[in-house]
Amino acid sequence: MKKMKRGAMVAALAAAALALTACAGDAGTAGGGDEAAGTTSGDKKTVALVSKGFQHQFWQAVKAGAEEAGQELGVEVTFEGPASETEVAKQIEMLEAAINKPADAIGLAALDAEACQPALQQAKAKKIPVVMFDAACGGDYGQYLAATDNKVAGALAAEHMAEAIGGEGKIAVIGHSQINSTGVDRRDGFVEFMKEKFPNVQIVDIQYGDGDHAKSADIARAMINAHPDLKGIYGTNEGSAIGVVNAAKELNIDPSKLVIVGFDSGSAQIDAIKSGLMLGAVTQDPRSIGRITVENAVKLMNGESVDAFTDTGSFWYDKSNIDDEKIKGMLYTG
Repeated sequence: MKKMKRGAMVAALAAAALALTACAGDAGTAGGGDEAAGTTSGDKKTVALVSKGFQHQFWQAVKAGAEEAGQELGVEVTFEGPASETEVAKQIEMLEAAINKPADAIGLAALDAEACQPALQQAKAKKIPVVMFDAACGGDYGQYLAATDNKVAGALAAEHMAEAIGGEGKIAVIGHSQINSTGVDRRDGFVEFMKEKFPNVQIVDIQYGDGDHAKSADIARAMINAHPDLKGIYGTNEGSAIGVVNAAKELNIDPSKLVIVGFDSGSAQIDAIKSGLMLGAVTQDPRSIGRITVENAVKLMNGESVDAFTDTGSFWYDKSNIDDEKIKGMLYTG
Protein backbone atom coordinates (compact mmCIF):
# COMPACT_ATOMS: atom_id res chain seq x y z
CA MET A 1 0.00 0.00 0.00
CA LYS A 2 1.31 3.41 -0.87
CA LYS A 3 1.97 5.82 1.98
CA MET A 4 1.92 9.62 1.71
CA LYS A 5 5.27 11.35 2.31
CA ARG A 6 5.16 13.77 5.20
CA GLY A 7 7.57 16.57 5.70
CA ALA A 8 8.61 17.87 9.09
CA MET A 9 6.00 20.06 10.75
CA VAL A 10 6.13 22.21 13.77
CA ALA A 11 3.97 21.06 16.61
CA ALA A 12 1.30 23.69 16.12
CA LEU A 13 0.77 22.81 12.47
CA ALA A 14 0.67 19.12 13.26
CA ALA A 15 -1.99 19.67 15.88
CA ALA A 16 -4.05 21.76 13.50
CA ALA A 17 -3.80 19.14 10.77
CA LEU A 18 -4.89 16.43 13.16
CA ALA A 19 -7.87 18.50 14.23
CA LEU A 20 -8.91 19.07 10.63
CA THR A 21 -8.54 15.38 9.86
CA ALA A 22 -10.75 14.48 12.81
CA CYS A 23 -13.44 16.90 11.63
CA ALA A 24 -13.34 15.52 8.11
CA GLY A 25 -13.60 11.98 9.42
CA ASP A 26 -16.77 12.84 11.28
CA ALA A 27 -18.45 13.93 8.03
CA GLY A 28 -18.68 10.41 6.56
CA THR A 29 -19.64 9.79 2.90
CA ALA A 30 -22.66 10.56 0.82
CA GLY A 31 -23.34 6.85 0.57
CA GLY A 32 -23.43 6.37 4.32
CA GLY A 33 -19.99 4.76 4.78
CA ASP A 34 -17.61 5.87 7.51
CA GLU A 35 -14.94 7.04 5.06
CA ALA A 36 -14.51 7.73 1.37
CA ALA A 37 -13.48 4.74 -0.74
CA GLY A 38 -9.81 3.97 -0.43
CA THR A 39 -9.18 6.00 2.75
CA THR A 40 -6.77 4.27 5.07
CA SER A 41 -6.34 4.36 8.82
CA GLY A 42 -2.69 4.23 9.87
CA ASP A 43 -0.87 1.37 8.21
CA LYS A 44 -3.95 -0.81 7.66
CA LYS A 45 -4.67 -2.02 4.17
CA THR A 46 -7.97 -0.90 2.71
CA VAL A 47 -10.78 -2.93 1.19
CA ALA A 48 -13.16 -0.57 -0.62
CA LEU A 49 -16.65 -1.96 -1.14
CA VAL A 50 -18.82 -0.30 -3.79
CA SER A 51 -22.44 -1.31 -3.24
CA LYS A 52 -25.58 -0.93 -5.31
CA GLY A 53 -26.99 1.52 -2.80
CA PHE A 54 -27.91 2.33 0.79
CA GLN A 55 -31.66 2.79 0.52
CA HIS A 56 -32.62 -0.70 1.76
CA GLN A 57 -31.83 -2.29 5.10
CA PHE A 58 -30.27 -5.21 3.24
CA TRP A 59 -27.23 -3.08 2.37
CA GLN A 60 -26.83 -1.92 5.94
CA ALA A 61 -26.66 -5.56 7.02
CA VAL A 62 -24.07 -6.33 4.31
CA LYS A 63 -22.05 -3.35 5.54
CA ALA A 64 -22.22 -4.57 9.14
CA GLY A 65 -20.93 -8.03 8.16
CA ALA A 66 -18.12 -6.51 6.11
CA GLU A 67 -17.04 -4.25 8.95
CA GLU A 68 -17.04 -7.17 11.40
CA ALA A 69 -14.72 -9.14 9.11
CA GLY A 70 -12.51 -6.09 8.62
CA GLN A 71 -12.04 -5.67 12.35
CA GLU A 72 -11.19 -9.35 12.79
CA LEU A 73 -8.74 -9.38 9.87
CA GLY A 74 -7.09 -6.05 10.66
CA VAL A 75 -8.08 -4.22 7.46
CA GLU A 76 -9.90 -0.93 6.92
CA VAL A 77 -13.26 -1.47 5.21
CA THR A 78 -15.06 1.36 3.42
CA PHE A 79 -18.57 0.97 2.07
CA GLU A 80 -20.49 3.28 -0.21
CA GLY A 81 -23.07 3.21 -2.96
CA PRO A 82 -25.37 5.52 -4.91
CA ALA A 83 -28.59 6.90 -3.49
CA SER A 84 -30.66 4.83 -5.94
CA GLU A 85 -30.09 1.46 -7.56
CA THR A 86 -30.78 3.05 -10.93
CA GLU A 87 -27.72 5.35 -10.68
CA VAL A 88 -25.29 3.26 -12.69
CA ALA A 89 -23.09 6.22 -13.67
CA LYS A 90 -22.72 7.27 -10.02
CA GLN A 91 -21.68 3.76 -9.04
CA ILE A 92 -19.04 3.69 -11.79
CA GLU A 93 -17.74 7.04 -10.52
CA MET A 94 -17.37 5.55 -7.03
CA LEU A 95 -15.65 2.46 -8.44
CA GLU A 96 -13.18 4.58 -10.43
CA ALA A 97 -12.45 6.67 -7.32
CA ALA A 98 -11.56 3.51 -5.39
CA ILE A 99 -9.29 2.39 -8.24
CA ASN A 100 -7.57 5.77 -8.50
CA LYS A 101 -7.01 6.09 -4.74
CA PRO A 102 -5.90 3.24 -4.99
CA ALA A 103 -7.52 0.86 -2.54
CA ASP A 104 -5.59 -2.32 -1.78
CA ALA A 105 -8.57 -4.43 -2.83
CA ILE A 106 -12.06 -3.69 -4.12
CA GLY A 107 -15.43 -5.39 -3.73
CA LEU A 108 -18.21 -4.56 -6.20
CA ALA A 109 -21.95 -5.27 -6.30
CA ALA A 110 -22.57 -4.44 -9.95
CA LEU A 111 -25.66 -2.50 -10.96
CA ASP A 112 -24.90 -3.10 -14.63
CA ALA A 113 -22.79 -6.09 -15.68
CA GLU A 114 -21.52 -4.32 -18.80
CA ALA A 115 -21.04 -0.73 -17.65
CA CYS A 116 -18.52 -1.75 -14.98
CA GLN A 117 -16.18 -3.63 -17.28
CA PRO A 118 -13.95 -0.74 -18.47
CA ALA A 119 -13.29 0.32 -14.87
CA LEU A 120 -12.33 -3.22 -13.91
CA GLN A 121 -9.78 -3.26 -16.70
CA GLN A 122 -8.23 -0.24 -15.00
CA ALA A 123 -8.10 -2.19 -11.75
CA LYS A 124 -6.53 -5.10 -13.58
CA ALA A 125 -3.85 -2.83 -15.07
CA LYS A 126 -3.04 -1.56 -11.58
CA LYS A 127 -3.06 -5.13 -10.19
CA ILE A 128 -5.73 -4.30 -7.63
CA PRO A 129 -7.53 -7.47 -6.49
CA VAL A 130 -11.29 -7.31 -7.14
CA VAL A 131 -14.05 -9.48 -5.70
CA MET A 132 -17.81 -9.36 -6.23
CA PHE A 133 -20.79 -9.42 -3.88
CA ASP A 134 -24.51 -9.80 -4.56
CA ALA A 135 -24.16 -9.28 -8.34
CA ALA A 136 -21.12 -9.74 -10.55
CA CYS A 137 -19.68 -7.57 -13.27
CA GLY A 138 -19.09 -9.21 -16.63
CA GLY A 139 -15.70 -9.59 -18.23
CA ASP A 140 -12.67 -11.60 -17.22
CA TYR A 141 -11.48 -9.87 -14.04
CA GLY A 142 -12.60 -10.16 -10.45
CA GLN A 143 -14.91 -13.12 -10.90
CA TYR A 144 -15.13 -14.16 -7.25
CA LEU A 145 -18.74 -13.77 -6.17
CA ALA A 146 -20.33 -14.06 -2.72
CA ALA A 147 -24.09 -13.96 -3.19
CA THR A 148 -27.43 -15.67 -2.90
CA ASP A 149 -28.20 -18.11 -5.71
CA ASN A 150 -31.07 -15.94 -6.85
CA LYS A 151 -32.57 -18.45 -9.27
CA VAL A 152 -32.93 -20.95 -6.45
CA ALA A 153 -34.37 -18.21 -4.25
CA GLY A 154 -36.86 -17.17 -6.93
CA ALA A 155 -38.00 -20.77 -7.26
CA LEU A 156 -38.51 -20.94 -3.49
CA ALA A 157 -40.80 -17.90 -3.68
CA ALA A 158 -42.73 -19.50 -6.57
CA GLU A 159 -43.24 -22.75 -4.69
CA HIS A 160 -44.85 -21.01 -1.73
CA MET A 161 -46.95 -18.73 -3.95
CA ALA A 162 -48.28 -21.70 -5.93
CA GLU A 163 -49.18 -23.64 -2.81
CA ALA A 164 -50.99 -20.64 -1.33
CA ILE A 165 -53.21 -20.11 -4.41
CA GLY A 166 -54.01 -23.79 -4.85
CA GLY A 167 -51.78 -24.39 -7.86
CA GLU A 168 -53.85 -22.40 -10.34
CA GLY A 169 -54.93 -18.87 -11.21
CA LYS A 170 -53.52 -15.57 -12.40
CA ILE A 171 -50.51 -13.91 -10.78
CA ALA A 172 -48.11 -11.07 -11.57
CA VAL A 173 -44.51 -10.10 -10.86
CA ILE A 174 -43.04 -6.72 -9.93
CA GLY A 175 -39.28 -6.84 -10.41
CA HIS A 176 -36.73 -4.39 -9.10
CA SER A 177 -34.45 -4.55 -12.15
CA GLN A 178 -34.26 -6.08 -15.59
CA ILE A 179 -30.57 -5.14 -15.88
CA ASN A 180 -28.65 -6.39 -12.85
CA SER A 181 -28.33 -10.11 -12.31
CA THR A 182 -30.17 -10.29 -8.97
CA GLY A 183 -33.35 -8.89 -10.49
CA VAL A 184 -33.09 -11.03 -13.59
CA ASP A 185 -32.38 -14.26 -11.70
CA ARG A 186 -35.08 -13.75 -9.06
CA ARG A 187 -37.58 -13.17 -11.86
CA ASP A 188 -36.39 -16.05 -14.02
CA GLY A 189 -36.12 -18.52 -11.14
CA PHE A 190 -39.71 -17.74 -10.18
CA VAL A 191 -41.11 -17.83 -13.72
CA GLU A 192 -39.26 -20.98 -14.79
CA PHE A 193 -40.26 -22.92 -11.66
CA MET A 194 -43.88 -21.88 -12.03
CA LYS A 195 -44.05 -22.88 -15.71
CA GLU A 196 -42.43 -26.24 -15.06
CA LYS A 197 -44.14 -27.27 -11.82
CA PHE A 198 -47.45 -25.40 -11.92
CA PRO A 199 -48.59 -24.98 -15.55
CA ASN A 200 -52.09 -23.95 -14.43
CA VAL A 201 -50.69 -20.80 -12.85
CA GLN A 202 -50.75 -17.99 -15.42
CA ILE A 203 -48.30 -15.10 -15.08
CA VAL A 204 -50.31 -12.30 -16.67
CA ASP A 205 -47.86 -9.40 -16.22
CA ILE A 206 -44.25 -8.64 -15.33
CA GLN A 207 -43.24 -5.02 -14.72
CA TYR A 208 -40.37 -3.19 -13.00
CA GLY A 209 -40.50 -0.65 -10.20
CA ASP A 210 -36.74 -0.10 -9.69
CA GLY A 211 -37.08 -1.21 -6.06
CA ASP A 212 -38.97 2.01 -5.27
CA HIS A 213 -41.94 1.72 -2.89
CA ALA A 214 -44.05 4.39 -4.57
CA LYS A 215 -43.38 3.30 -8.14
CA SER A 216 -44.03 -0.34 -7.26
CA ALA A 217 -47.27 0.62 -5.55
CA ASP A 218 -48.44 2.45 -8.69
CA ILE A 219 -47.63 -0.61 -10.80
CA ALA A 220 -49.42 -2.93 -8.36
CA ARG A 221 -52.57 -0.79 -8.38
CA ALA A 222 -52.62 -0.83 -12.19
CA MET A 223 -52.13 -4.61 -12.25
CA ILE A 224 -54.95 -5.20 -9.77
CA ASN A 225 -57.32 -2.92 -11.67
CA ALA A 226 -56.45 -4.56 -15.00
CA HIS A 227 -56.89 -8.08 -13.59
CA PRO A 228 -59.68 -8.15 -10.95
CA ASP A 229 -59.25 -11.92 -10.62
CA LEU A 230 -55.54 -11.68 -9.82
CA LYS A 231 -54.67 -14.15 -7.06
CA GLY A 232 -51.11 -13.15 -6.22
CA ILE A 233 -48.22 -10.75 -6.76
CA TYR A 234 -44.52 -11.44 -6.22
CA GLY A 235 -42.14 -8.56 -5.46
CA THR A 236 -38.46 -9.32 -6.08
CA ASN A 237 -36.96 -7.10 -3.39
CA GLU A 238 -37.90 -5.14 -0.29
CA GLY A 239 -39.05 -2.02 -2.14
CA SER A 240 -41.07 -3.98 -4.69
CA ALA A 241 -42.84 -6.07 -2.07
CA ILE A 242 -43.71 -3.15 0.19
CA GLY A 243 -45.05 -1.28 -2.82
CA VAL A 244 -47.47 -4.16 -3.39
CA VAL A 245 -48.47 -4.19 0.29
CA ASN A 246 -49.14 -0.45 0.24
CA ALA A 247 -51.27 -0.75 -2.90
CA ALA A 248 -53.31 -3.60 -1.40
CA LYS A 249 -53.93 -1.58 1.76
CA GLU A 250 -54.99 1.50 -0.22
CA LEU A 251 -57.42 -0.59 -2.26
CA ASN A 252 -58.76 -2.32 0.89
CA ILE A 253 -58.09 -5.76 -0.56
CA ASP A 254 -58.73 -8.71 1.73
CA PRO A 255 -55.37 -10.53 2.23
CA SER A 256 -57.15 -13.83 1.66
CA LYS A 257 -58.03 -12.66 -1.87
CA LEU A 258 -54.53 -11.52 -2.92
CA VAL A 259 -51.43 -13.46 -1.91
CA ILE A 260 -48.34 -11.25 -1.63
CA VAL A 261 -44.90 -12.87 -1.63
CA GLY A 262 -41.80 -10.77 -1.13
CA PHE A 263 -38.02 -10.92 -1.04
CA ASP A 264 -35.52 -9.69 1.59
CA SER A 265 -36.74 -8.64 5.02
CA GLY A 266 -36.70 -5.25 6.71
CA SER A 267 -39.10 -3.89 9.32
CA ALA A 268 -41.95 -3.15 6.91
CA GLN A 269 -42.07 -6.66 5.43
CA ILE A 270 -41.73 -8.28 8.84
CA ASP A 271 -44.66 -6.21 10.13
CA ALA A 272 -46.72 -7.02 7.01
CA ILE A 273 -46.14 -10.75 7.46
CA LYS A 274 -46.95 -10.69 11.16
CA SER A 275 -50.16 -8.76 10.48
CA GLY A 276 -51.21 -11.13 7.69
CA LEU A 277 -50.97 -8.63 4.83
CA MET A 278 -48.16 -10.69 3.26
CA LEU A 279 -47.93 -14.47 3.04
CA GLY A 280 -44.17 -14.49 3.49
CA ALA A 281 -40.86 -13.75 1.82
CA VAL A 282 -37.48 -15.13 0.93
CA THR A 283 -34.67 -13.70 3.00
CA GLN A 284 -30.94 -13.83 2.43
CA ASP A 285 -27.91 -13.82 4.73
CA PRO A 286 -26.53 -10.33 4.07
CA ARG A 287 -24.09 -10.32 6.96
CA SER A 288 -22.44 -13.41 5.52
CA ILE A 289 -22.32 -11.75 2.10
CA GLY A 290 -20.42 -8.81 3.59
CA ARG A 291 -18.19 -10.98 5.71
CA ILE A 292 -17.22 -13.40 2.93
CA THR A 293 -16.58 -10.52 0.51
CA VAL A 294 -13.98 -9.00 2.83
CA GLU A 295 -12.48 -12.42 3.61
CA ASN A 296 -12.13 -13.11 -0.13
CA ALA A 297 -10.53 -9.72 -0.73
CA VAL A 298 -7.95 -10.32 2.00
CA LYS A 299 -7.18 -13.79 0.64
CA LEU A 300 -6.47 -12.33 -2.79
CA MET A 301 -4.25 -9.64 -1.26
CA ASN A 302 -2.31 -12.41 0.44
CA GLY A 303 -1.98 -14.47 -2.74
CA GLU A 304 -4.39 -17.17 -1.58
CA SER A 305 -6.98 -18.96 -3.73
CA VAL A 306 -10.65 -17.96 -3.62
CA ASP A 307 -13.74 -19.89 -4.71
CA ALA A 308 -15.34 -18.54 -7.88
CA PHE A 309 -18.80 -18.56 -6.26
CA THR A 310 -20.03 -18.81 -2.69
CA ASP A 311 -23.78 -19.30 -2.25
CA THR A 312 -24.73 -17.66 1.02
CA GLY A 313 -28.19 -19.25 1.01
CA SER A 314 -31.86 -18.28 0.84
CA PHE A 315 -34.56 -18.91 3.45
CA TRP A 316 -38.37 -18.81 3.38
CA TYR A 317 -40.10 -17.18 6.32
CA ASP A 318 -43.72 -16.53 7.22
CA LYS A 319 -45.85 -16.26 10.37
CA SER A 320 -45.15 -19.88 11.25
CA ASN A 321 -41.37 -19.55 11.57
CA ILE A 322 -40.58 -15.83 11.76
CA ASP A 323 -39.58 -16.14 15.43
CA ASP A 324 -37.41 -19.23 14.98
CA GLU A 325 -33.84 -18.57 16.08
CA LYS A 326 -32.33 -19.56 12.74
CA ILE A 327 -34.67 -17.28 10.79
CA LYS A 328 -34.36 -14.38 13.25
CA GLY A 329 -30.64 -14.36 12.55
CA MET A 330 -31.32 -13.77 8.85
CA LEU A 331 -33.81 -10.94 9.28
CA TYR A 332 -32.35 -7.46 8.94
CA THR A 333 -34.42 -4.66 10.39
CA GLY A 334 -32.00 -1.73 10.44
